[in-house]
Amino acid sequence: MLRTEYLLHPQRASAPLLDAATLLLLRDRPVRSPGDVAHWEVLMTRRSSKASFVPGAYVFPGGGIEAQDAQDDLPVLARPDMDAAERQAAIAAVRETFEEMGLLLAVHADGRPATQADVDALQRNAPLWPQLKARGLQLDLRGVWQLAHWTADPIVPKRFAVPFFVALAPQGQTPQADESEQFEPVWVQPRQALEQHYAGQMPMIYPTIRTLERLSGYADAQALLQAMRNGPLWRSMPRSGRMGSQEYRCMEDEAPYGELCLVCPDGQDVHQLQWDSTQVRPLRKNLLRLTAPNASIMTGPGTNSYLVGEAATGYIAIDPGPDDAAHVQRLFDAAGGDIRQIVCTHSHPDHAPGAWLLQALCVQHGRARPPVLGLPSGPGASAHSQFSPDRVLQDEELLTLSGQGGNGKITHSLQVLYTPGHASNHVCLLLVEDALLFTGDHILNGSTTIINPPDGNMAAYLDSLQRLDEVCVAHQVEFLLPAHGYVLGNARQVIAQLRAHRLAREAKVLAAMRVRPDGDEQDWVALAYADTPQALWPLATRSLQAHVERIHALGLLDVAHPHA
Repeated sequence: MLRTEYLLHPQRASAPLLDAATLLLLRDRPVRSPGDVAHWEVLMTRRSSKASFVPGAYVFPGGGIEAQDAQDDLPVLARPDMDAAERQAAIAAVRETFEEMGLLLAVHADGRPATQADVDALQRNAPLWPQLKARGLQLDLRGVWQLAHWTADPIVPKRFAVPFFVALAPQGQTPQADESEQFEPVWVQPRQALEQHYAGQMPMIYPTIRTLERLSGYADAQALLQAMRNGPLWRSMPRSGRMGSQEYRCMEDEAPYGELCLVCPDGQDVHQLQWDSTQVRPLRKNLLRLTAPNASIMTGPGTNSYLVGEAATGYIAIDPGPDDAAHVQRLFDAAGGDIRQIVCTHSHPDHAPGAWLLQALCVQHGRARPPVLGLPSGPGASAHSQFSPDRVLQDEELLTLSGQGGNGKITHSLQVLYTPGHASNHVCLLLVEDALLFTGDHILNGSTTIINPPDGNMAAYLDSLQRLDEVCVAHQVEFLLPAHGYVLGNARQVIAQLRAHRLAREAKVLAAMRVRPDGDEQDWVALAYADTPQALWPLATRSLQAHVERIHALGLLDVAHPHA
């Protein structure tokens, strides 16, 4: 577990969550004139400029979930798969939509949908349930599906937890805003609403924008409804950071999210996310990151060099990076020159050469000579990846830092984990006291690592992934710190997805080999990586070779094809 005393910022208490529910009503707009294109629309409305929450913003109708929405004797038709919480939230969303927009999803006892006349006979500012019973109406939730669930950022002053529901709009009814909370109902295409927002004509809040972005990918309303049959499409509690001078907000599937969770668990929007090789990025009081200026298609924003430790203990440098004197100087300066050990996760030229420069710099400044640690390069390593450390690391050994000039209590321990696959001499490092896992090139943020035989081996890579998953379980690891890209959260989920991706790609390689048994790697990569830009196929061919090697080793081609 993370030691709270090493957090960078004093923590702030989050505001209590308020329960609310939202309903997106959809309709297919017919072709109205020659040349017109059929499309679908969603109902939006403008909030009062005097509202206490997001005044003047365009939203989907909805409101607070009330205790009355949970009563068992309400005149409601619901699907049997709706649990009590979902039913209550859906009732609230439908009820609030009636109160705000004058649209009612309801049916008579004989199954006839509620009409405009039924709606006009109801008082929107009076209790709904007695009126429904008096007119023999039941709310109809059978076509109401949960699209998503949004929980407000931990740091915002007024926080809502809101399921977003979707349903087809009731036929024959016309939306009429209550002119109190909501104004100007409008049917609009998701993409058109976004265009108007970015043109400054429809102010919106973040969850509304992101919802419209995802809706715009569906061809029609039925396609969207079908996609929700197995449950909500996403659940999100956004996080905020800084990108230069601008606020940057993101969801769980975006690259910086895990890093924001690590650095600012309470949701403060103070962490700088912009990549800048000249700046030290503190991630914890005992953890600094510097990114080398070697950004490329292979390295992403550059190679991350990490400093573990603090002024009282000195530092262990992880992956000092390429042969770049300026980068190494910044690393030395960030540690105040107090480098106790230098560790290379593997010997590739964007990771290891800087180790010797950093060691020499320490000696040049009258410091003790820190040993360069790692595993020697294997026989399959290329000429530019040759590496012979001062001392060979042992699997599961601990590299430690102590306070009080080295005579005090051990405060930082890095456990060495042998993880071949990307390279035969690859290791990962676990900061035991804080359950932080440094993954080198074994796990990256934003891409999958290349496995390049003969030094790379796919079978070893997958085995190492399994080992890292077991380490995450044993030490409750939540965060992965890669050599390229931002910190990753949800460590076990990341590992599971990466393993699934690799096996799915291997299945495509195997299928390509069966389709073209007399083909070569170029033939197979065109089939197995058809979903990848062709410009990347030369890189993909390296991992394909590793998959082919594993397929042959396991004898998968000898197994009868299931569709033969």
